[in-house]
Amino acid sequence: MAATERFRPSVTVAAVVEREGRYLLVEEETGEGLMLNNPAGHVEQGESPLQAVVREALEETARHFVPEAFLGVYLARFLRPARGEDVTYVRLAYSGSVGDAIAGRALDTGIHRTLWLTLDEIAACAERHRSPLVLQCVQDHAAGRRLPLDTVFAHGSLQSPWVKGSA
Repeated sequence: MAATERFRPSVTVAAVVEREGRYLLVEEETGEGLMLNNPAGHVEQGESPLQAVVREALEETARHFVPEAFLGVYLARFLRPARGEDVTYVRLAYSGSVGDAIAGRALDTGIHRTLWLTLDEIAACAERHRSPLVLQCVQDHAAGRRLPLDTVFAHGSLQSPWVKGSA
């Protein structure tokens, strides 16, 4: 990276959902083929991480996600030499619950299906994970990590930008 180029990590969110010892994952099409991931995606301009995780979970699973706790901030770097990509992801992970799948609601483009897997099953297929953060987030949830939802503060300027020098 050139000295004048600013480091700009991609900010993402992930939903970690456990029900009866199984975790909700999505199987999605990637440049590396079909991979497994937590329901996850990018934070869009104008939304808080909490809003983003609710939206992404709905888009990828066709289920309403209710955040109950913040799991943590995770960072990982991903290289795709063939495409010249070198991306660092900052993932804000939340745990919570989901309702039943919404009848007739399609999954987001690229999502093939949802799966409910045990921690052992998830660990056993690490080569199919979209990111090393998939397993880490599930392991942290299984270990009991829970932080208050207000751990991540989203200033109102996300929706109405603050103007330097204004009141």
